[in-house]
Amino acid sequence: MDLSSLMFPLLLVLLAVPLFLSARKQKRAVAEQQALLNSLEPGDRVMTTSGLYATVAGVNDDDNTIELEIADGVITTWLRQAIREKVVVDTESDAVVDDVEDVDVVDETPDVERAQQESKK
Repeated sequence: MDLSSLMFPLLLVLLAVPLFLSARKQKRAVAEQQALLNSLEPGDRVMTTSGLYATVAGVNDDDNTIELEIADGVITTWLRQAIREKVVVDTESDAVVDDVEDVDVVDETPDVERAQQESKK
């Protein structure tokens, strides 16, 4: 057995493994996107591939379109494939802080003024 005779099959294996793994990853991404598009229903908040945020107003399975409400009373028709992702509305981050006394405010004004004076020198 010569080392050079094993080199070619080893090279083929090293090139085939990444191709196989990337094809598998791409197939999984396509399946996830298809599952997302099939799960859309009225009331879902979505983002389109062009970056438009909207709410699903209706789904038409016959011609593969979806109606998006982009503002109050403004409904547009899009292809389903234009939906990039579902947007999860986080209600906890929208909460207003009621206890202003609990918030510590640090006044850094003297430090900033001192730094500006030193930079002028």
